Amino acid sequence: MSETRYTEDHEWIRIEGDLGTIGITDYAQNQLGDVVFVELPEVGRTFAKGDEAAVVESVKAASEIFAPVAGEVVAVNQALVENPALANQDAQGEGWFLRLRIGNAAELGALMDEGAYKAFVEGLA
Repeated sequence: MSETRYTEDHEWIRIEGDLGTIGITDYAQNQLGDVVFVELPEVGRTFAKGDEAAVVESVKAASEIFAPVAGEVVAVNQALVENPALANQDAQGEGWFLRLRIGNAAELGALMDEGAYKAFVEGLA
């Protein structure tokens, strides 16, 4: 069974065992507009919580994707590199960015669950 947590920077991480799949939220892709380019890290790279892990560029702006937890990259979404619009079409599904082997599961506790994230986004309006 998986669990999804969220950051205030509008990233999500879907936790399955010791792996976390990371992407941007639907809210983030709406704010960015049409995504035209993504830069993903190399497999094997390690990040501390809060490190810049990827870059997404849209017709409006460029934005960094930060690692919501520490870990080592075990996979990247090559389909997203070839078709950056996946981030707009299915931000929380096929438009995922990278997969980490979670280095410190305790860091997950600082992230928001879906209800808290929805309330956070509503407070931005």
